[in-house]
Amino acid sequence: MHSYDVLGMMSGTSLDGLDLAHCQLRYQDGQWSFTIKKTADVSYSKHWKSLLKDAIHLSDKEHATLHLEYGKWLGEQAFEFLKKNDIAVDFIASHGHTSHHRPEEGFTFQLGDGQQMANSSGQKVICDFRTMDVGLGGQGAPLVPIGDELLFGKYDFCLNLGGISNISFKRDGHRIAYDIGMANMPLNHIVRQLGMEYDENGNLAKEGQLDLRLLKNLNDLEYYKLPYPKSTGYEWFLGKVRPILEASEVRPQDILHTLIHHNCVQIATAVNKNSTKPNNALMVCGGGALNTFFMEVLKEKLGKSCELVIPNKELISYKEALVFALMGVLRERAEINILKSVTGASKNSSSGVIFHPTH
Repeated sequence: MHSYDVLGMMSGTSLDGLDLAHCQLRYQDGQWSFTIKKTADVSYSKHWKSLLKDAIHLSDKEHATLHLEYGKWLGEQAFEFLKKNDIAVDFIASHGHTSHHRPEEGFTFQLGDGQQMANSSGQKVICDFRTMDVGLGGQGAPLVPIGDELLFGKYDFCLNLGGISNISFKRDGHRIAYDIGMANMPLNHIVRQLGMEYDENGNLAKEGQLDLRLLKNLNDLEYYKLPYPKSTGYEWFLGKVRPILEASEVRPQDILHTLIHHNCVQIATAVNKNSTKPNNALMVCGGGALNTFFMEVLKEKLGKSCELVIPNKELISYKEALVFALMGVLRERAEINILKSVTGASKNSSSGVIFHPTH
């Protein structure tokens, strides 16, 4: 048996904080298994939240400075976590924070300089998992499906509801995955205008009414008509989704209510379109799985042909950090960690850049 102790680190587009997960990954008899041993969530200060949210608008020089500063900060968080819990790891695997994602232009960027991270944590670091795939003509996203394939293959569909919703499933022996559209990003955008961080359990959304005009405008977005492989990000939200929300004249709770129905319609469409049998199991992770109203509406839209599997809160919250730990292990072993069947790249790849502390 081969066993690896890794600190997986993830910062998602919803900006709800930095996830840290100490994971043990084991490979035996051709099978991967895992244990999530210790976790932490570091909330972003107003300063960091503002910097990361607006990174897309920075000049090249300001962006480069932020990349270095954020890398140092990530390393410091890792150092504190490992020290506080008296943990020894083989290395850190970090997703960073996506500031730009335009694969159609051959460009993606994850903030968090690997050398700064290695130096301030005192650990070997593997990061920058997306760039190589984009260079190979792929979307550089979604990346979590390698984890769905190797750790959660028993489910017919794996759904992740972070800032963005993405789905993965097996078709003709190949793992297929793509970004369906939005999940928490527009919801958080609306509630932040009300001075809240998020809508707990979807309580505010539940109070709202469905606005059919808004629902139609959202469902008519061109992105939904595109074939996969496809991925999206903050640029799409800013350019296409936010103007629709801002043009709406209904109450915030009605917008939230309608957004959840819209999200669930798009998810159910994706599941039904790709279903090959009458009864399916769909595992849901990411922050959206903790939104009770979101899950109620999703259950209703999926109908009886699909069983919704909501795992324990730890896996819901830290699955992405776990998968980046796995991706780091696969990179360390020089094994495939990005699938061309998912991203549309010209070939599978073993992606990630390795950094060692220089002092």
